[in-house]
Amino acid sequence: MFPARLSAGAPLALAILALSGCSSHWGCTDTTVERGEAGVRVQIEDTYERDTGVTAEVVDWRLEPHPQVPSEGDKVHFHFRFDGADERSGPAVDACAVDGKRVALGCQTVYSSEAFGPGGDPTGDAWLTVEHPEQVAAVLLIPNDQSYDRRTCEQDVKDGGGPHPPKPPGRGDQL
Repeated sequence: MFPARLSAGAPLALAILALSGCSSHWGCTDTTVERGEAGVRVQIEDTYERDTGVTAEVVDWRLEPHPQVPSEGDKVHFHFRFDGADERSGPAVDACAVDGKRVALGCQTVYSSEAFGPGGDPTGDAWLTVEHPEQVAAVLLIPNDQSYDRRTCEQDVKDGGGPHPPKPPGRGDQL
């Protein structure tokens, strides 16, 4: 008699588990945004590919030794600007030194919060290390906001998923 009651209650128990969030399938999906067109001046897009109202721009760049490690030779020293951002808004973009064919020689993420100095000027600077500095033809920004990348379904089936920024560019990527 006991096994009959147990098997009769099993569908009800499974229904309760499914409704309470204990099912093995949450319907979690991850999507990765396509990398936007790199440029010297870009409109930053969120992970839904919507304009955030913030513009990032490479103001200038040059090759020179870093003052703290001059013995390492030339690095790419560039200045960037975030218009439309405030000190806490947080957008970030990938900056890449590229050759004449727009192949990335070195990249890093720069945050708008790094741009704000005394007086609220939204301009900052950064250094890129590249293997062959003499090949650098430009420093480009990629418009995808890299400041927030939610957890993936693999990391957290319940709270993960949704749109993610594109994979950060690396040396050798065509921009």
